[in-house]
Amino acid sequence: MYTRTTRNIKITVAPHYLVEQSDTDEHHYVWSYTIQLENMGDETVQLINRYWHITDASGAVQEVHGSGVIGEQPVLKPGDVYQYTSGAALRTSSGIMVGKYEMEAHEGERFVVDIPAFSLDSPDQVNRPN
Repeated sequence: MYTRTTRNIKITVAPHYLVEQSDTDEHHYVWSYTIQLENMGDETVQLINRYWHITDASGAVQEVHGSGVIGEQPVLKPGDVYQYTSGAALRTSSGIMVGKYEMEAHEGERFVVDIPAFSLDSPDQVNRPN
């Protein structure tokens, strides 16, 4: 698991390689990742936007921008926890993801919360570069 806290918002990431959805002969490797956001502060916040920077083992980069996560813009009151699962596919057997969430405080102030970098590695890979 990977964890990072920014402005009292704790982000924990747990990636999981999906063997049943991957096809190594076709260079198609798939992972799910579960992210938990925990509001450890004393203000209500809302997740507004997301940004992902995904790099595979060959150096190819994908950037993903969008509103919310999995179609939601969750509101987290102090002490709330929100969890979701999503996925990523690469053409190589490993890679790295890192990202940011744009959050909005109850009074309208926007700020950025860092998502920790995490490895995407297939379990049968001999040399794990990440």
